[in-house]
Amino acid sequence: MNLTNMQSLYTRSQKIKLVIFDVDGVLTDGRLYFGDDGQEYKTFHSRDGHGMKMLMQHHIEIGIITGRTSNVVIHRMNNLGVQHIYQGQLDKRPAYIALRDKLQLTDEQIAYVGDDVVDLPIMTQVGLAIAVADAHTLVQQHAHWITPHNGGMGAARDVCELILQAYGYYEKHMASYLQA
Repeated sequence: MNLTNMQSLYTRSQKIKLVIFDVDGVLTDGRLYFGDDGQEYKTFHSRDGHGMKMLMQHHIEIGIITGRTSNVVIHRMNNLGVQHIYQGQLDKRPAYIALRDKLQLTDEQIAYVGDDVVDLPIMTQVGLAIAVADAHTLVQQHAHWITPHNGGMGAARDVCELILQAYGYYEKHMASYLQA
């Protein structure tokens, strides 16, 4: 990415007050695991969770909008302190509008991270549309930025660090881990 594009990306990122993540394919690798009892299992990356916590420490809201419904998602998001969780959203637009209006934000103040074509209606509306590295080609074509990592493999952390860098919080935040 050239300097002009990076500056444009940072300009978009500096306006963000809410980051919305899809789950399957973004916070997970997209594979679905089911036990013999029908129980659904998902794998989340711990660094993604820490990135989300860092954003929230800097008063940037986190939201989840996903087409599937899973108790595992509720458990993980509660563990992270994420309060805005919308599951079972086959059409994600109503949840997006409800969350945007609830937080009194404009589209320009919202980032959305997706991986598949069902994410495009929101991605084409927000101020910062992000695709994970292994997202569908059409999703990548409509993204302002593509993460270096695949979904479930650190992509959410990439997003969090991008926004922290754009706001100028990243260096100071990282330095706090080096203090004795």
